[in-house]
Amino acid sequence: AAAAALGLLPLGKTQSPESLLDIAARKVAEKWPFQQVEERFERIPEPVQRRIVYWSFPRSEKEICMYSSFNTSIEDPTA
Repeated sequence: AAAAALGLLPLGKTQSPESLLDIAARKVAEKWPFQQVEERFERIPEPVQRRIVYWSFPRSEKEICMYSSFNTSIEDPTA
């Protein structure tokens, strides 16, 4: 309410803090591939797994295009 009164947020809009689970999952996803996380830890609760996987995927359209493009400069040795 105070932020809205100061004009920092639109009226009627509130901002909730990010959950500790999301913060931790995002940091893990930034540092390690999910496969390494699975191999290192025996039991990972399903909600934690889901959030790590969620944060493992690129967010921007530019990143999605970059990771989904094919490298055509490498020739197929069997051709």
